[in-house]
Amino acid sequence: MPDGWEWDETLFAGAAPHYRRGRLPYAPGLTAVLAEVLGLDGRGRLLDVGCGPGTLALPLAPLFGEVVGVDPDPGMIEEAGRGAVGPGVDGKARWVRARAEELPAGLGTFTVVLFAQSFHWMDQDRVAATVRDMLRPGGVLLHVSDLKTESRTVGGLPHPAVPRPEIQALVTRYLGPVRRAGRGTLPRGTPGGEAEVFARAGFSGPDRHVVPGGQALERTSDDVVAEVFSMSFSAPHLFGPRRDAFETELRRLLAEHSAPGLFSERGPSTEVFVWHPPVRA
Repeated sequence: MPDGWEWDETLFAGAAPHYRRGRLPYAPGLTAVLAEVLGLDGRGRLLDVGCGPGTLALPLAPLFGEVVGVDPDPGMIEEAGRGAVGPGVDGKARWVRARAEELPAGLGTFTVVLFAQSFHWMDQDRVAATVRDMLRPGGVLLHVSDLKTESRTVGGLPHPAVPRPEIQALVTRYLGPVRRAGRGTLPRGTPGGEAEVFARAGFSGPDRHVVPGGQALERTSDDVVAEVFSMSFSAPHLFGPRRDAFETELRRLLAEHSAPGLFSERGPSTEVFVWHPPVRA
């Protein structure tokens, strides 16, 4: 975890109802790419660590015999449970409220362990070593995130871009210049260096795959407000009694940039790293 910061249960307090609507989607071909690359056939077990509201666990569920999502936030677990209906999902998804540091938590072994933009919140060396021992022979660890190095302009799209610099300035005016995270702050942000962590835990690789995004997205003001409240650094509880005032100003800002309340974006590409645990004797 980041130096000088301790996890607490308020990190995403109140964010879960906004998460599914507000967060940008993963690249549309991600499920098909994972099915092909990993040879998924509807059997095996998936463990999604830091699953949120089931953003990836739910669409991946048809590719496994069982899916287990773990998250410490009760709201995220509730949202995931509400979404676990429909063909390929019914009866095979299980949601466990727990921190990654509490694994293995009697959950057994898995074909795939997934971290989707969640690993930076954890005691990384400890968790990597634990999940290594939870993988079945031939199993893999997946580290999935948006591709950070691409530029996604909205040229040629019908609506203006989401005014993210102005939104960040508004958040800063309410919450201060140092990034908030639960009851603490992150002056230097969250840690990187995941590759070094996985290598120290004995994993080999990785095999890297980029699933292209770039699809045109239409976002409403409600979507953008949900995105803001889905973030750890601007989760609803951080604003305290000024939450409504903040949202009023945020909506006014969005109206100044798009009177109809419509914005254009391009979906991000998704970067996937496949790590292989050491072969057991």
